[in-house]
Amino acid sequence: MKKLKKEDIKQEVFDLYDAYAHNRLERRQFVERLSVFAVGSITVPALMSFLMPDYKTTMLVDPQDPNLDSQFITYNSPKGGGEIKALLSKPKDATVKLGGIVVVHENRGLNPYIEDTARRAALAGFITIAPDALSPLGGYPGNDDEGREMQRKRDSGEMLQDFIAAYELLKNHPDCNGKVGVVGFCFGGSISNMMAVHVPTLAAAVPFYGGQPTEDIDKINAPLLLQYAGLDERINAGWPEYEAKLKEYNKEYGVFVYPDVNHGFHNTTTPRYDKEAAELAWERTLAFFKEHLS
Repeated sequence: MKKLKKEDIKQEVFDLYDAYAHNRLERRQFVERLSVFAVGSITVPALMSFLMPDYKTTMLVDPQDPNLDSQFITYNSPKGGGEIKALLSKPKDATVKLGGIVVVHENRGLNPYIEDTARRAALAGFITIAPDALSPLGGYPGNDDEGREMQRKRDSGEMLQDFIAAYELLKNHPDCNGKVGVVGFCFGGSISNMMAVHVPTLAAAVPFYGGQPTEDIDKINAPLLLQYAGLDERINAGWPEYEAKLKEYNKEYGVFVYPDVNHGFHNTTTPRYDKEAAELAWERTLAFFKEHLS
């Protein structure tokens, strides 16, 4: 059977996957609608297999990298979910205190892609913490479908508090210089925006294709670097109003819209990944953090 390539897949299929991944389609509906695009050798199982995350061959950092000190910890989130598991990572031989980054996962818990991203940021010279908001329910279950269902059971306000508690832990960590930013993807992008609203001392925020806040934008103090996917109509619809408010309140922000890429373009594990856009966005992210967290 011919191996599917990204170029073989119609945009409507990626749009269907986006709807499924964000709980707007049940699995049965997703499979039914995929059948329209099953033509010739492209079967529904082949499409499903192609669209699902590949965590075995797409990681960019070896978890055992000798230059990395990376371990799971637990911390307390008294206003959120209580005991929260997180991945804490930093360069092994750092001789100075480091800027900190909270890395916020998508709507499915702390999966291997987010762990990988946190380790990448650590190797770039930061101390990072990647919490698992599914901790109160037993933690990321090992697959994204179950992870999404679990995350729907948690209160969004309490999850925000879990990531704010991670910020406080990092800010006071003996290896941190006290300057802490946040980067997040999808749900994590929304959390990054909300942390900018709710954490007056946040040093920087980089939301990737995240939902925008509609209230208290005047309270934002952190400089923002907002990253959007050109084909992501759902999330991009909220940007003009958000930008108008940021301008009204004279907030510091930069924005990049990457043309012809899908929501999730930074995620290495699915065919929505766009290597060129992802690498450029990550380069900009690290440069932004180096500017504001040093």
